[in-house]
Amino acid sequence: MPRILTIDDSSTIRSIITKQMSDLGFEVDHAEDGQQGLAKLEEITVDLILLDVTMPVMDGPTMLAALRERGNRTPVIMLTSESKRSIVAGAIKLGIEDYILKPFKPDELYGKVMKALKLEASAGPVAATPAVAASCPASAMAAASSRQFIDILVVDDMENVHKKLRSLLPAQVSMNSGVSARDALELCQERVYRVVVVDLVIPDVNSVALMNQMRALQPRAVMVALALRSAGDPGDVRGQGFNDVVYKPFEAAAVDDFLSKHFEIDDVLSIDGNVLACAAFSGKEDKLDRYFTRLRTVCHESLEKLASACYDDTIIDLSAVPLRNDRIVRLLMDSEKEARKLGISLRLVGTPEIKRVLGAVLETAALPFFASRADARNRN
Repeated sequence: MPRILTIDDSSTIRSIITKQMSDLGFEVDHAEDGQQGLAKLEEITVDLILLDVTMPVMDGPTMLAALRERGNRTPVIMLTSESKRSIVAGAIKLGIEDYILKPFKPDELYGKVMKALKLEASAGPVAATPAVAASCPASAMAAASSRQFIDILVVDDMENVHKKLRSLLPAQVSMNSGVSARDALELCQERVYRVVVVDLVIPDVNSVALMNQMRALQPRAVMVALALRSAGDPGDVRGQGFNDVVYKPFEAAAVDDFLSKHFEIDDVLSIDGNVLACAAFSGKEDKLDRYFTRLRTVCHESLEKLASACYDDTIIDLSAVPLRNDRIVRLLMDSEKEARKLGISLRLVGTPEIKRVLGAVLETAALPFFASRADARNRN
């Protein structure tokens, strides 16, 4: 089995490379800077080094020079977000196999690694979107509680774009923003997003490649291209892998269309960690059926998101739900069935009246019920 050493100060880049290379059957070691990389190579022998250019302590070119001075001729692929010819030319003189500009596409990394290792590439490239595993590793389970759900991530190098979009969004729609590829990848590793919006023109960034890397970290997110209205037709963004496109400068009507397509603007349910909080109903009685229908749908979608983030239990807060016996029972029966299928256990929070309604029905009577979220969290 070929062994690869990836040296990069970004934990996100190391994680992406480790995932992609491990999926190909390679053994992967990693280091955070050139000094650590040299120390690692005193302990192990590898078949290929993936080496970042800009790092603290010791950068990539300095490490490469030290490596060659020691007589180590291990093949090296240089990773850089800088396209300066002097850097690449200097590295070539020291003997590198190839270089890749970050952010890179999965199939580009795959092809260059296979070429450097002198291995025959398979007929199909590495998939840009890995399948969501049916079960989650224990390490992901332990980290899941720190992953916060956010509705929208916007990646644009101009902060005013973030501010303008935020001003047009309803208060209940949460948003994060990043001005660089590094910001975007780190946020995607730390949090779970429903929609990711990526500007098509970011200096020194291949936006399509960046989108593919974010999709690997956010397999359930909708990827939306952000295009400049005055630049005209952005081309076949869907053919490039995006799910949708929005235009800037933003127009209120267009943002409303975007929200109606990807969100329920008058959301019936909000997510806070592993808590699903049902919103109060406001409207005429003839809209109540639609409220409960949407609540069931959004609850199912939210449970799937919790499962993808490796939560094994959730709290559903029913305190604000209108007291309609048959509809509440049906909501909880459907939700409990979906949760069981996903391997998630439910705890319920609500009023004494809702507790009595559910306790009177065989299918919902055994569900754990609490008077407050604090009680539900502190249950033994």
